[in-house]
Formats: sequence, structure tokens, C-alpha cells
Amino acid sequence: MKMKLLIGLGLVAVALFVGWVMAAPAEKVKAGDTIPAAKLADIHDAAVPIPNPRTKWVHLQFRRFAGCPICNLHLQEFVQRNSELQASGIQEVVVFHSPRESLLPYQGKFPFAVIADPEKKLYQQFGVGSSAFAILDVRVWPAMAKGMAATDKPKGDPEGGALGRPADFLIAADGKVVASHYGRHAYDQWSVDELLRIAR
Repeated sequence: MKMKLLIGLGLVAVALFVGWVMAAPAEKVKAGDTIPAAKLADIHDAAVPIPNPRTKWVHLQFRRFAGCPICNLHLQEFVQRNSELQASGIQEVVVFHSPRESLLPYQGKFPFAVIADPEKKLYQQFGVGSSAFAILDVRVWPAMAKGMAATDKPKGDPEGGALGRPADFLIAADGKVVASHYGRHAYDQWSVDELLRIAR
């Protein structure tokens, strides 16, 4: 009986591993690609050109929903170190798949542009998808617990789904993608230090 249980658990583990490998995100936009110019509007209705000829780089990062505790935990570092990013010529632009009304109460205080994309048009353009492994991957669990335990955090339902994966793009003033990263799980993204190193 114990042997059968061990074999069963082993098969489940193998199936999960194979599924995780097969669910690796397809990198639709890669370093060296040039993206078409677009003028977006942030949640305060301010124009956000991408690429931006007035700054050296645009760091375009895709998050999940407004109340996502994992996203909030990650973005606090960017909020606190935004002056460093600006000094390095990096304009921060963060996209969520929640509507503007859900983002304004909390993300509306961020010192950089926040874009509401509830129809996921930008997600489709950049090939940013979702997977059950966004939250099943054990590496995301500590961040999930820490984010949920935070006292200063956004609230809200997982609009657009809870299985989204993050993505990062560093875009030069001419529209060329200098670097990209598609997260395998919900807490797999560039840190501020990684971003600054890439942008040197």
C-alpha cells in the first residue's frame, strides 16, 4: 500500500513537472524586435508614449489584477526606488488587466504610469499569457504569503483571472526592444537591481 502511494505521488510529481515545462511561456517579443509607436493613456488620463523619445528607456512591465498581493509586493521596490530608475533614464510603465476604477484607489498613488488594460489588448500584442503554474509553482508561495500578510495592500477580486504571468520589456527610444523576460510564475520578474544592470 505504501509503495503504491509513493508510486502515485511520484507520477503526480512527474506530471506536474512535465506540465510546468510544457507551459513555458512563448516569447512573442524578443530583444532586437522593434515595436510600433503607440500613445497610451494611464489611469489619470495622462498620455504615455511607447517608445518615449524623451527618455532613454521605457521599462514596460505586465502585472496581473489590481488586488494582486504578489504584484503589490514586487512593485513596492519600484515605488521606493523610482528616483534611481529616473536618474538612469528609465521610465516605468506598469500594465494591469483590471479596469481603471479598480486601480485608482491604490495604484493611483504610484509615482509612475499605470495602464488599465481590462480587454488585454496589450497582453495579446506582447504575448503575455496565463497558466495554472503561475500560482502552483512553489517558488511563488513565499511571496504570496508575504504579500497577503502586508498591512498596506490593495483589495479587489482577481479581475481578468488569477493565473496571469508577469513580463518585462526594456524598450529604447527608437522602439527597439533591448531585453525581455516572460515570467514562468507570478513572482518571476526583474528586480530593480536586475533592471538597472540590464540598462547599463
